[in-house]
Amino acid sequence: MIEQRFRCTACGKCCYGEIPLTLDDALANADRFPLAMVWTPVQQGTKVFQLTSRLGTIVQIAKGKTVAVLIAPTAYIPPSMACPALAPDNLCSIHDRKPMRCRTMPFYPYRNEDAQSDVLVPRKNWLCDMSETAPVVYKNGKIVDRTDFDREREGLMKHASVLDAYAQGLLKVHAPLMEFLAKTALNPTGRFVVRFSTFLLMNKIYDILSFAKKQHPVLVEFADRTASMPNAADHHKYYKEAIADLAWFAKKASK
Repeated sequence: MIEQRFRCTACGKCCYGEIPLTLDDALANADRFPLAMVWTPVQQGTKVFQLTSRLGTIVQIAKGKTVAVLIAPTAYIPPSMACPALAPDNLCSIHDRKPMRCRTMPFYPYRNEDAQSDVLVPRKNWLCDMSETAPVVYKNGKIVDRTDFDREREGLMKHASVLDAYAQGLLKVHAPLMEFLAKTALNPTGRFVVRFSTFLLMNKIYDILSFAKKQHPVLVEFADRTASMPNAADHHKYYKEAIADLAWFAKKASK
């Protein structure tokens, strides 16, 4: 019997950098997180190809070559920057309303259940408790308590068809994106970031004015905070471009 133990020590170390979100969590936190759509192509033949195709979309990038693409609404935060909900005592200031991604940690629903073993190994400087006194959370390739894992997976599946339609539609109207996707797919760990506003502009059921009113000031704040951070140059550039995208909508919404 193979068992792995885990207990959160509230060290706050995992509360830094990007947070992949369900679409519901992203929209609910538009007034807190700077949002982006992160596209990650996955090659055929990999273990997560089928799951990724269910959660995202499938794209033919060349004759006889197909990739699955995960489309992840993401709190796009630099690795060195804490989550804006992290309190000075390293506890979550929105604990009762925190995203499903935070509730499911350390498990990762973008992988199959039997491929969770290595995500239980704390990253460098993380202070997770994996001692004999910590509870058994993973046994013989099975998650002992699947409650949060299943809820997050269900949250991801809930809007999978919406994100699929968004991706396919954007690829049709923005030809350079297909070329960029094909190039990115050549890198086994490749991914790229697309502005969140592209999703809203292609899905008229969502209120972009309401979104812009909440999101625009968040982007401005993060752009200001990263302006003098050389290691956050890519994030800063994204914030500035996203601000420009939403400026008109934010101004209209404020009237």
